[in-house]
Amino acid sequence: MDLSKVKLVVTDMDGTLLNKNHEISPLFNSLFKQLIKHNITFVAASGRPYYGMIDKLHHIKDDIIIVAENGGLIIKDDHTLLSNPIKSDHLKELTDLILTIENTHPIFCTRHKAYVMSNSKPLLHLLSEYYAQYEIITSPEAIQEHVYKIALFHEESSEQYIYPFIKHLDHKFKVKLSATHWVDISENIANKGTAIKLLQEKYNISKDETLAFGDYNNDLEMLENAYFSYAMANAHPHVKTTARFETKSNNDFGVEVVLEELLYEKNKSMS
Repeated sequence: MDLSKVKLVVTDMDGTLLNKNHEISPLFNSLFKQLIKHNITFVAASGRPYYGMIDKLHHIKDDIIIVAENGGLIIKDDHTLLSNPIKSDHLKELTDLILTIENTHPIFCTRHKAYVMSNSKPLLHLLSEYYAQYEIITSPEAIQEHVYKIALFHEESSEQYIYPFIKHLDHKFKVKLSATHWVDISENIANKGTAIKLLQEKYNISKDETLAFGDYNNDLEMLENAYFSYAMANAHPHVKTTARFETKSNNDFGVEVVLEELLYEKNKSMS
């Protein structure tokens, strides 16, 4: 395995780059400086909203590309490179269905804030971490912005209690389990794989020159577009099946371990 040819590094955030406390390690910050010196393009790709990602990555935001909302939005240096919101007629179709599913708490994700139709205490507790800028509404008609993603929250298990009622939509929309309590819906074209393809074409970087890390099902298309595809030790079984390689868990510096190998290979190739 020759990591020395890697030109593009892409990583998911929650469960991947971030530890269980939703923090970036000091080790990553040190390694990132070396990645920049080697002219490696770095992409953070997440189901999080743009403003939530910037909050975590503010210290390096000027040197990276942000892929937010599972690929619905790409931003670099405050310039939008890709925008794939949910079409208005699709939004109504999805909302009509979602509101019939019991104990399901929808969040409508826009670039600048989240609109929440719920008073679930567990959900409102989590919003400060994932959707700090939010507004509680009683009807989707209150939303006047483009919606990039609908995130559905269940207090116990989204895979067990929400996904069975919406999986039939997968032929028309992108329906992805993104964590234990979350399932996300977006336009079919809006996924991390589409986003990575666009960036590969823009920067003339091949799949064989791409390194990617992921842990959940919203990372599958992204991993398929990278030869050096890594599943975290804590990843969903589908991710481990899709990825070509595996690294340690997010709490054991799984991303950093591979980046150290990458930098070692880069330095060796230059000596």
